[in-house]
Amino acid sequence: MRSKRLTLTEKIVKQISRDKIISENVINQVVMHQFNGANDALKDNNTVEISGFGKFTFNIKKANQRLVKLQGFKEGYEKDVAEGIEQTKKEAWIKNKISTLTLTINSLKSKLNNENSI
Repeated sequence: MRSKRLTLTEKIVKQISRDKIISENVINQVVMHQFNGANDALKDNNTVEISGFGKFTFNIKKANQRLVKLQGFKEGYEKDVAEGIEQTKKEAWIKNKISTLTLTINSLKSKLNNENSI
């Protein structure tokens, strides 16, 4: 059986939890609060700086490229579901993926529209 790979967030939470001897749940809440705050700040600004992590910049060219790529993925997944190709378990995963892609696409479109109106 393959071991589950941890996301960056999970790695951060586990490391801090071990180092500070604090519950992973508490650390997770703090980390997610910080990431959500940074994400909210990026909606209104083009850069966010997080001490110890660096400066994050919204790049319009990369956002447009990512938008095209994500829309292609979404269309492909929607086609698979419409054709009924996938099995029930995988179809549920694909529908969840479509939902996530839709949220990301809408977020990018909103940010790009704000940038173009400036």
